[in-house]
Amino acid sequence: MSDIKEKYINPFTDFGFKRLFGEEPNKDLLIDFLNVLLKKEQGEIVNLTYLKTEQLGLTELDRKAIFDLYCENEKGEKFIVEMQKSKQNFFKDRSVYYSTFPIQKQAQKSEWNYELKAVYTIGILDFVFDEDKSDTNKFRYDVKLQDIKTNKTFYDKLTFIYFEMPKFNKTIEELSTHYDKWLYVLKNLHKLDRLPDSLKEQVFEKVFEVAEIAKFTHEEYLSYEDSLKYYRDLKNTIDTAKEEGLEQGLEQGIEQGMEKKAFLIAKEMLAANESIEKIVRLTGLTTDQVEAIK
Repeated sequence: MSDIKEKYINPFTDFGFKRLFGEEPNKDLLIDFLNVLLKKEQGEIVNLTYLKTEQLGLTELDRKAIFDLYCENEKGEKFIVEMQKSKQNFFKDRSVYYSTFPIQKQAQKSEWNYELKAVYTIGILDFVFDEDKSDTNKFRYDVKLQDIKTNKTFYDKLTFIYFEMPKFNKTIEELSTHYDKWLYVLKNLHKLDRLPDSLKEQVFEKVFEVAEIAKFTHEEYLSYEDSLKYYRDLKNTIDTAKEEGLEQGLEQGIEQGMEKKAFLIAKEMLAANESIEKIVRLTGLTTDQVEAIK
């Protein structure tokens, strides 16, 4: 018996995120979303080409990267779009590391003048950064290389944009812009049972059509059910660890509880022959930790 009760998919699941943004027939949804975020800064994106999400290092000893989504626009600019479901040790380091792959790939083997196309990393986070968790009004980060003294952008071809989605709490009545509506849909899609009147625009009508679980094939349904199970296990781990940590008055309790459950989930996924890359992405463990469990 299935435990899926929602009418629409949860975009924070691996399946749900790629269903909305990672399939060729739905590429217009990703273009619209990125234009909402970046149009003022870099002009309108007309078209996107999906690229391989698995990125290999220069040698066999180098670590590789697995992106949720990786694409480029008609100008050759690269976009990494990630949905991060849980807090992860050294998340910012990982994000910067991932951005180096699109930079390296631009290097020409022959003589090269080092001119680069812009690289954008967009992170949609289902957690908040510890250093700003008390600032409930700040949920978006726009990060570039900047001169500390003048506060002017020193280099504008490397951009990181992060959204702390738990802090976005606008109600349907408070949505005034297309930008607000996208964030609302990403956070609340799986909680809705119909398309609200204020979202009756062509792009959101398609979102709700694509996201309707009843229209899935049997194989798609099973894949989503599996993805949703991992997401719920992970969220339950985090919630339980937080409760235990608060009862003990120790932040360490949170981290230990999360890691213990993550190890158990990793063992189950290995037994189900899931890839190490997927396990790392869903549990927040490192590749070395998963290899050790294996």
